[in-house]
Amino acid sequence: MKIAQIAPLYESVPPGLYGGTERIVSYLTEELVRRGHDVTLFASGDSRTSATLVPCCRAGLRLDPAVRDPIAYHIAMLDAVRARAETFDILHFHTDYLHFPLFRDISERTLTTLHGRLDQPELRPVFERFADLPLVSVSGHQRRPMPAVRWEGTVHHGLPRQLLRPGEGDGGYLAFLGRISPEKRPDLAIDIAKRAGISLKIAAKIERTDRDYHETCVAPLLDHPLVEFVGEIGEDRKSEFLGRARALLFPIDWPEPFGLVLIEAMAAGTPVVAFPAGAVPEIVEHELTGLLVGDPAAAAAAVAAAGDLDRRAIRARFEERFSVERMANAYLEIYRRLADGHQVTNLRTIEAGLDTPAPVSVVLE
Repeated sequence: MKIAQIAPLYESVPPGLYGGTERIVSYLTEELVRRGHDVTLFASGDSRTSATLVPCCRAGLRLDPAVRDPIAYHIAMLDAVRARAETFDILHFHTDYLHFPLFRDISERTLTTLHGRLDQPELRPVFERFADLPLVSVSGHQRRPMPAVRWEGTVHHGLPRQLLRPGEGDGGYLAFLGRISPEKRPDLAIDIAKRAGISLKIAAKIERTDRDYHETCVAPLLDHPLVEFVGEIGEDRKSEFLGRARALLFPIDWPEPFGLVLIEAMAAGTPVVAFPAGAVPEIVEHELTGLLVGDPAAAAAAVAAAGDLDRRAIRARFEERFSVERMANAYLEIYRRLADGHQVTNLRTIEAGLDTPAPVSVVLE
């Protein structure tokens, strides 16, 4: 198939440091190319890919201090995509809803994966107006607040099997990986580590919009002998960082759409101690790949029990449920259905014979 992947321009594909959406776009693109598909990637100019790259800005916009209006670059990119739209069988967008008006008349050849939270009330008018565009959610929980729209399926994220090496947890520390933000609650991770009396390493980026939160709520907590702030880390450091950790802390305070770090930890064989918000219960299987707890006190108590979980079983569960092959299979089935012009009629689960408590991917056919 001739497939266009249209990425956000905030980070390169894949990102050098933090970046969930662009990372998934990269994994999917490379797997599709590996399978022999003709893939064109619309992304920032510093992206690295085996697909045909169409650079839509010089470099990822987030780290460019000269960029004040990133939407302008995205509008220019979408116009470039539209100019070449007839050359593709499927156009797969990862740009939220920005492209909806420009591609509505050819929506049968488009697919949009929604990567973010969908519970903000201001989103409802957009999706009600464009309810005919084919959409994919990244978890079942993510789609709950949405009006009646055209869901083509739920496709859980997947990682290349060789991306992260399983570790033994021999560092003995707790890990926090992601963003310094109110919804990710690094302050609670620090509280949990202090309660448990175990050191915590925080590897996280600080967005411009979250600097006040960091300076007010997090920075004053970092001056503690158990707490080490590592800063942003790239893919090359994640295997060691996660693999040597006793457990990953995920004390979120928001409706998490997926939580990519959860499956990164699983790939490293590292158990997760998490609050069961958003999609977390779909991803983390209690007492198998991690422990779901309700508050910091319970999380601190769970840290000891997390050490008893079988790290090899955690890695095996990652391979069964969250590989890039599984993700690509689900997307390809949706692509082919759209390209063939089949009408969606009923709901089916793609599980390849696995009996799991939460579907890896759900498609409508």
